Amino acid sequence: MIVKHLDQVVGTDADVDTEGWTSRRLILKDGGMGYSVHDTIIKAGAELDMHYKNHLETVYLTEGAGEIVDLATGETHQLSVGSIYALNNHDHHLLKANKGAHMRMVCVFNPPITGNEVHDETGAYALCD
Repeated sequence: MIVKHLDQVVGTDADVDTEGWTSRRLILKDGGMGYSVHDTIIKAGAELDMHYKNHLETVYLTEGAGEIVDLATGETHQLSVGSIYALNNHDHHLLKANKGAHMRMVCVFNPPITGNEVHDETGAYALCD
């Protein structure tokens, strides 16, 4: 059984902070679950071009508001507390947090990540062995 609290992750190597987002990685590949779980904050006003070519991701919004744009179709979806989206086709997307407030979300990745990944130049995480 794995039992953790966010306080055990904040300030460790599994607490990854960038200009546009902070991701506290709660369950990682080494947990053996077949997925990873992250408590992520998209910083106020951030616009993130992402394309998870190697991973599927599901996101559940718990704080804030913003939008996600499907860059293949141009379709825009408004996001608010209680919204969920799944990038089930490795969807290239733009995630935007409203100005003045962050978005906080629970993110699940399959396959799982190891813990310190950041987006590469294409907006993806590298695939781990």
